[in-house]
Parts: sequence; C-alpha cells; structure tokens
Amino acid sequence: MNVFVYRSGKKNTWYLYILEEGNFDPVPEQLLGTLNPLELALQFELHPGRTLARGNTEQVIADLQSKGYHLQIGDPLIADLAERAH
Repeated sequence: MNVFVYRSGKKNTWYLYILEEGNFDPVPEQLLGTLNPLELALQFELHPGRTLARGNTEQVIADLQSKGYHLQIGDPLIADLAERAH
C-alpha cells in the first residue's frame, strides 16, 4: 500500500500516516487541530516485510486498514526538549 507521512508543525516528533495524499477525512478533527500545520515528509510503499525506523509495520498497516490513519508519537521527553528549544 502507498502511504503518505506528514510531520506535525506543533509536535516535533509526531507523524501522521494516511493512504491518500492530502485526504485527512479519516482523522478526527480534534487530532488534526493538535497536529496542524502538517507538512508532507515522505511517501513510500508499505508492505508486511518492510522495516520501519520507528513503529511496528504490522500495527501501522492494521491502523491504516481499520482507522484510515496511523499516528506515530516520538519520545515525549525529546519532543518536550525540542519544543523548549524553539
């Protein structure tokens, strides 16, 4: 499956995976409000044998199939430190 990964402009280590570029319809509005602005970070083909830098491939696929999106949240301590640095 082709996935599009967006980086949150508010949460430095949060990434949103979706199946269609720019289609945020499956994502709850409250979550979008927390993440916006979003910037396209990358696009790639995701399949069960692919290794991800962070996260479990099977969980990402399951979330995309069941919810239409997957939220990757990085280390909260690192995110907090990064936000304080700005």
